[in-house]
Amino acid sequence: MGKFVNGIDEFFKYCEENEVEFVDFRFTDIKGAWHHITYRMSAVNKENIEGGLPFDGSSIENWQPINQSDMLLMPDVDTTFLDPFTADTTAVVICDVYDIYNNELYAKCPRSIAKKALKALEEAGVADAAYFGPENEFFIFDDVQIIDKDNQQSFKVESDEGHWADEKVYEDYGNMGHRPRIKGGYFPVMPTDSMVDIRAEIMQVLEDVGIDVVLGHHEVAQAQGEIGVVFSDIITAADNVQKYKYVVKMVAHLNGKTATFMPKPIYNDNGNGMHVHQSLWKDGKNLFYKEGEYANLSKTALDYLSGIFKHKDAVAAFTNPSTNSYKRLLPGFEAPRILTYSSQNRSAACRIPYGAGEKSTRIETRFPDSSSCPYLAFTALMMAGLDGIKNGGYEIVGPINEDLFEWSRDELKKRGIKELPNTLRDALEGLEEDHDFLAPAMTPEFIKEYVDYMFERHVIPVEGRPTAYEYVSTYSC
Repeated sequence: MGKFVNGIDEFFKYCEENEVEFVDFRFTDIKGAWHHITYRMSAVNKENIEGGLPFDGSSIENWQPINQSDMLLMPDVDTTFLDPFTADTTAVVICDVYDIYNNELYAKCPRSIAKKALKALEEAGVADAAYFGPENEFFIFDDVQIIDKDNQQSFKVESDEGHWADEKVYEDYGNMGHRPRIKGGYFPVMPTDSMVDIRAEIMQVLEDVGIDVVLGHHEVAQAQGEIGVVFSDIITAADNVQKYKYVVKMVAHLNGKTATFMPKPIYNDNGNGMHVHQSLWKDGKNLFYKEGEYANLSKTALDYLSGIFKHKDAVAAFTNPSTNSYKRLLPGFEAPRILTYSSQNRSAACRIPYGAGEKSTRIETRFPDSSSCPYLAFTALMMAGLDGIKNGGYEIVGPINEDLFEWSRDELKKRGIKELPNTLRDALEGLEEDHDFLAPAMTPEFIKEYVDYMFERHVIPVEGRPTAYEYVSTYSC
């Protein structure tokens, strides 16, 4: 698997061999959403691949003003793959965004930001490679209904796997009754696991687009799944998240279903996380490994982790950037918010995976989720970790091998263990006060605009809307 193309000459050869009719150029906005523009193959040449493709930046939310709207897409032809879903043969190319007014990579382009972060890591002399391995969980529902009106706020999801379908009457066949139940979805076989075939199709298509797939399985919640893929360098890993989400959503769509990476779509069951495995390397050596230490974890690894914990609020503003993110981060739902580390212990915010030799020693931050833009999330984690290394490490509590979900908040305070922010508002306010460590990958102007945008589009609209439970708890007061 991996890359199909290496360089411009191979790109044109690949397109010719595959009889490509269209080229789809894609880029990512600060929310993490993919956008695209499609060219006829006959209109694509070496000059516009090297010189860039013009587009209107003012039409992308929270990007350029209308009086400075011209921007360029800079194609990275090494990312080329064939779109498995188009009727006509289409090559997809992932792009960076170039700012013609400042003659540099665009300060709001998430992929360009991640490249700046990698350059900062290399220039600091700390490492020459950063490897990331995200684990993106998802739900596949049969139907979703959403009402967002002044006098009515509601949602409803349906799945034959949901326990709420026990009394459902099926017109063409009976109600079979085999369901995972709440928190009962981890590894059951068919017929309880109804998603075997659709996950297999997803895995096959992921391999078709160049992602190395390891495994697939039902996750803990009803209607929830996960596909395990091979880790990559920070840029490729983020590219792969975009491809992964696209494939999962499209395979579900073409099967008459709907997929979501929303962190907490179902009350009282586990949510969707994006656990992120990380390690830094230099001269072919894993800097996170030291034999004989706890879980073979080096001081460099602990310093890196201490930076993430030190800048917890600012990091969470990128790794958990939705109000819904914080509905997932509750005790008892395998979504750790307690900032300590432990070998094999999934109740800690950072787990050290079991059996890690020199090549596989790494940390696994378990709090991020897939509502994040992967380029920004990975950048925030790495820049915070780099800050920890530069400063010789900050105070960090651990290792702790006990079940932290059983601990009270008083116990956590007594032991000096901090937690993630409680809300997106808290995270964003933390980012406003603490963002120097993100330079030079993110500019102060980008931080301000990001915070303002998230408040205007996510925090304030959600805080202003009453919920059904507020009617239950408050209507008769």
